[in-house]
This record gives sequence, structure tokens and C-alpha cells, in this order.
Amino acid sequence: MSEILGQSIVVDNKGGAGGAIGAQEAARAKPDGYTLSIATVSTLAVNPACKPTGLGYDPFKDFTPVTNFVNVPNIISSNPTKFPAKDFTGFLKEIKANPGKYTYGSSGQCGVLHLFGEAFRQATGTDIIHVPYKGSGPAVADAVGGHIELLFDNLPSSLPQVQAKNLNPLAVAWPERLKDLPEVPTLKELGYEQLNSPVWYGLLAPAGTPADIVATLHKAATKALQDAGVKESLMKQGAFASGNTPEEFAKEIKQQYDWAKEVVAKGKIELK
Repeated sequence: MSEILGQSIVVDNKGGAGGAIGAQEAARAKPDGYTLSIATVSTLAVNPACKPTGLGYDPFKDFTPVTNFVNVPNIISSNPTKFPAKDFTGFLKEIKANPGKYTYGSSGQCGVLHLFGEAFRQATGTDIIHVPYKGSGPAVADAVGGHIELLFDNLPSSLPQVQAKNLNPLAVAWPERLKDLPEVPTLKELGYEQLNSPVWYGLLAPAGTPADIVATLHKAATKALQDAGVKESLMKQGAFASGNTPEEFAKEIKQQYDWAKEVVAKGKIELK
């Protein structure tokens, strides 16, 4: 995008609170097209669903969607030595037969992967114990180390351990089977289409950004995503280029927010 626009783009990482700190700052930025932000399922759907007041920004009123950059599959996996079942059917049978026995890790309390696990519990009527971590990295490490038996994660952080056979893949959330994991079924084909949604990372401008600026940013972003090198780099990380319209991305945001709100309400989950 920097090359296409002829402008330097500086990445300023603002970690903390599931992305809420960065989102708060982006929401207050001048709507001139020079301060942009990355939208995630956590910042625009999960955080607002878990903490409807006091978050510091409104996911719909404070931002202008530009485009969805990439979609990323989710994956359910197990420790191959600590969990007895080796496929999804056996996995489901085992956890149903032993309610409250097994633990699953996620990237944090009321994060998108916690909600993925909670939505799974609700859909299957099972009882597995959530163990929140400060990010996917520590959760993956403890799953590999056998401190937790199960893991609900984004594909990029789990894929190297799956390929090394340190984690056993059970199912993926993706429209079709993945090229890198052709033997792993999708949740849709297993009968759980409501769990089959990927996560996404998109581009936002502050609310009130002029339409011509949004159009310029959208054109640059979609052109960048069509670059073969960009696509290859993303795919190596387990991410797949999107580049949809601002209207389509706005619809995706709303759908994910509605999903998160329902899961949070049913599970009585809070972000404190």
C-alpha cells in the first residue's frame, strides 16, 4: 500500500485489553486518512459484546470500514499424549463422557478464541474448562507441554506445532478443507456450521473520513492484496487475502458482533 500510495506507512503497535487501547486511540484520530487502524474480531465484535459500556469506543459509530484484508481459519487441536482421542468423533465422545475433566486454552478471557470455545460448548452441550492465557503463544506452549489437553486457536499460531506433530488437529473453521491439512475436517462438514466462521483482520478509517479518501485507501489495499508476493506471504502464515468492499466488510463486522453478543449472553461471560 505504501508503494501504491507513494506515502510512508508507519506501524504503531498499541497492545493491551484485547486491542481496545489501540482502538480507542484510532477512534479519536482526525478523519483525514492519515491515521488508520486494523480491525479484528476482538476489537469490533468480541470486546463490545463482552463490555457493552465503558469500552471507550463504539464499533459502529466511531469507524469507517475500508476493507477486510485477510480471513484466518480457526482450529481445534489436542495434545497427542495427554488426550486419548485422535479424531473429532472420538474427541466429542470423550469430552461428553467426562464432563469437567478436560481443559482448553485460549488467547484470553472474553477473547475471540474464548468465545470460539464457548460457542463450541454451547453447540455440543459439553463441559470443558476454559483456561485463559495472555495471548495465543503461551496457550500453544502449554498445550504442547501437556499442561492443558485442548486448544482453540487461530491457525497461524498453531500450524507449526501441528505440522511438527506436537499438536493433533481435530477440526478447522473454514469453508473447505485446507491445503496444508487435507485430512482435517471442517466444522461445517461435521454438522456445526454455526462454528465454521474464520476470524478477520481489516482496515478502518475514523468515522467521518471523506468518501473519496476511503475510496483511495480501498483501491490501494485491494491492489496490494492482488500482488502474488503478498498473497504467498499471507498464505505461508495461514491467512487468505480478501479485499472486499466497505459495505461488505461492514456487514461482516455486524454479523460477527451479533454472533459474539449471543455467545456472551448465553455463556454469561464478562470482560472485567
